[in-house]
Amino acid sequence: MSESIIADFVGSFNSQKSARAEPVKGRILLSRKRLVLAAQEGKTQIPLSSIFDVAVGQVPDDLGDFFNSTVTVAFERNDQQFVAAIEADDETIEKFNTVLFKALLNGTDATVKHPARIGGRVTGAEFTPAKLFMEPRQIRLKRPDGEFTIRLATVTGFERLSREISGATRPVLAATHNSNGQAVVTLAALPSSRKMNILGRYLRREYREVMDEIRDIDLSKPEKELLVSVYSTGEMDGIPLAKVLDMETSEVELLRGQLEKKDLLIDGEDGLQLTPAGRVVVNNHLEDVND
Repeated sequence: MSESIIADFVGSFNSQKSARAEPVKGRILLSRKRLVLAAQEGKTQIPLSSIFDVAVGQVPDDLGDFFNSTVTVAFERNDQQFVAAIEADDETIEKFNTVLFKALLNGTDATVKHPARIGGRVTGAEFTPAKLFMEPRQIRLKRPDGEFTIRLATVTGFERLSREISGATRPVLAATHNSNGQAVVTLAALPSSRKMNILGRYLRREYREVMDEIRDIDLSKPEKELLVSVYSTGEMDGIPLAKVLDMETSEVELLRGQLEKKDLLIDGEDGLQLTPAGRVVVNNHLEDVND
């Protein structure tokens, strides 16, 4: 390939385009334009523009007996669909997965409305052009007038909707996330259903990993007690959390600041609330507090 290589490693692969038997060993090369699977028997070139889905750790049934740690790529050629499964060690596959998603999505033209909603209020924001960039545990959207990021630890939900943009109805991704203590909705449309599908796959996987990591977060017992209290009662009926927890107000404020920095707690329009990550932690630590 004449273009710059951004990933190059030795692994095993198979493709429904070339064979359906045991995988072969060879080189996997990735540029910003194509993925190449090169073996002694020949090579398969997959333009990135033909890839419509990427799955990590999932292998088609007819290839499943041969693969362990994998990235599976679905692509189109001559109006037919094919699947290539790529295997290497865990660390290599993890790095390749990250680089592949970035090659597929970074710099994608998007149309965004941000913020489309703040709390329960619909804003007057319009759809504007932006560039999409993938980053660890967050996505960044760069507009002509500035940029903003959505951290996945603050996301409460994703939804696929349809909206009218420039006179045409288009699919959009609606992301609800917490920002500065408020629930914010951001709408983003990508230029094709293929790109939307790949973005959805990336976000689901990254979000799942964020939640898995948070389950093991290290918290002090007072921090756990504060989270559980917010989960159970908040400041209902005007009863301060300091009284519920039998703590000084200053101590509660200190704990609250620590938990907000860890993206587990927010001070929203309706008072203290758990983030999605905070709910995961509470579910994991309820027994600890009750012991």
